[in-house]
Amino acid sequence: MVQIRRAIIIQFSGLIIVAIALFFLSRVFPIVDILAAIQQRVMQWGAWSAICYPLLYACCNVLLLPGGVLSIGAGFFFGLWWGFLIALLGNVGGAAISFFISRWIGRQWLKQKLLRNRTLVALEPAVEREGWKIILLSQLHPLFPTSLLNYLYGLTKVRFRTCMLWVAIGQAPGLFLYSYLGTLGQLGLNLARGKTHPRAIEYLFWLGGFASAALVLVLLGQIALRLLQEAERDVAAQMATGVDSELNGIT
Repeated sequence: MVQIRRAIIIQFSGLIIVAIALFFLSRVFPIVDILAAIQQRVMQWGAWSAICYPLLYACCNVLLLPGGVLSIGAGFFFGLWWGFLIALLGNVGGAAISFFISRWIGRQWLKQKLLRNRTLVALEPAVEREGWKIILLSQLHPLFPTSLLNYLYGLTKVRFRTCMLWVAIGQAPGLFLYSYLGTLGQLGLNLARGKTHPRAIEYLFWLGGFASAALVLVLLGQIALRLLQEAERDVAAQMATGVDSELNGIT
């Protein structure tokens, strides 16, 4: 539980530092104009922007690059719901490519590399036995390297469609929160340019919604950690029982 809180605090502290840095840089450089120009350029691509953005997101997942900035960017460029959908499509697309690579192309090489990690070694039999439950929980857990886990899923016997469904469901809360944050950035840009003049109740509505979404994500992460630990213990106990049975059969 402490690790989850620490990870979330670090992430939000990083976002606050970035926001403060942008504020001070805007005093020296035309940051607002630069961001507005980038947003306008992306919007000028029309439908192509909604096609290319998920592809870029998928490539980041496959290459194990952090996608948090792209998730926030999706909300910033496309708004909350479209941004969320675009980020989700890119995330699931990247998961599908990683799954395909590990199952049908680089299986042996990836197995040697991935199973050097103690956490992944513990998760592999859990995924084999529990299936969708472990996939969902591991995607909800904020400390797990979800892009790397997509390769691990391909090494197991879990079905492709089952894996993609629960990857999408498990990633949805976090991606929604990131998209929400990007939408707040879009609102802040419009405020800085004088294009919108929200009332106090609207500030409370947006900030309250973000705080609620963050709280839900924290609670889901805590639940996921507890259930993952229980599942790993159950799998370890079942494996130990199986080994004992085999030894008794031999004797």
